[in-house]
Amino acid sequence: MSEAAVVGWDIGGAHVKAALLRGGRLVDAAQWPCPLWQGLDHLEAALSAARARWPALAAMAHAVTMTGEMVDLFEHREDGVARIAAALAATLPGPRFYAGDLGWCDAAGATRAWRGIASANWLATATHAALAFERGEGLLVDIGSTTTDLIAFRGGRVLTAARSDAERLAGGELIYRGVVRTPLCAVAPEIEWRGTRRHVMAEFFAGSADVFRVTGELDPAHDQHASADGAAKDAPHSRARLARMIGLDERDADAAAWRDFAQAWRAAFIAPLRAGIERVAAAQALGSGGIAVAAGCGAFLVPELLPAGWHAADYGRDVVRLARDATPAAAAWAGVGAAAVAVAALFERECR
Repeated sequence: MSEAAVVGWDIGGAHVKAALLRGGRLVDAAQWPCPLWQGLDHLEAALSAARARWPALAAMAHAVTMTGEMVDLFEHREDGVARIAAALAATLPGPRFYAGDLGWCDAAGATRAWRGIASANWLATATHAALAFERGEGLLVDIGSTTTDLIAFRGGRVLTAARSDAERLAGGELIYRGVVRTPLCAVAPEIEWRGTRRHVMAEFFAGSADVFRVTGELDPAHDQHASADGAAKDAPHSRARLARMIGLDERDADAAAWRDFAQAWRAAFIAPLRAGIERVAAAQALGSGGIAVAAGCGAFLVPELLPAGWHAADYGRDVVRLARDATPAAAAWAGVGAAAVAVAALFERECR
């Protein structure tokens, strides 16, 4: 008799991520763009894509975490949790919602438990990582398309007492900086161009994806949203968007100069992340030989951000257990959609 399957869902404001586990082992994982601020029909489209990918979806168990309640489609976060929960319950059989310290609840209880459910995906991922390294200490460093989570763990448990995004922003454990969707005008007010500092235009002319396209580090599969100007996401158009940030055109310099410019933006982008890691590690009294569990589509940045003596582990490789029939890309997508994997794994561990 085959083991029952569990699908973990991370319902974000920009993407839906899902992971299919069987017997605690990852079989498949996927991500779909979902600009939820434009309407719940985008969530319905993502669920439809999931049904096409996994035809037996209705026969599976479903564990859900979310951050999408934050988008301005909803009156407030409580409203967002309730409406997302209702939308999922209308499509999926008996979804269970991760409420962090409050445990699990069904859709009917989601409104009562909304404070625990709202933006708790980081806690699921950090808890899963902490359990994988229960004899050690370190940080989850999850650099996504939009945000970065820096969460300390030791002895199999998460150390921070913060639970809300507001608390984590205040403590530096949440940094609103990701490798795809961050407007460059929010990265730095000034930037170096050909040896001089230039003021940056406070317009959404370019995003972080433009930087990491030009440096060649962003996986095109993770680049699922439109560019700032709606134009192509190739290198010439990305260079053109970078040029606009300082009032120039792409034709004003050669490709090598624009690569140098992208590197300047890259340096400005990672500096607060490196400082944040050092700050959180110091605040939680982590030692000099910690483990940094790298996750998210920006995981490629993690090794160069670490203090001396630290070493990086990969969430998809070192935390996730792969099934024999896992798809070839499953481990890579597991790292990108770590919270979806984590919530499914925790559901199996705690509720079965």
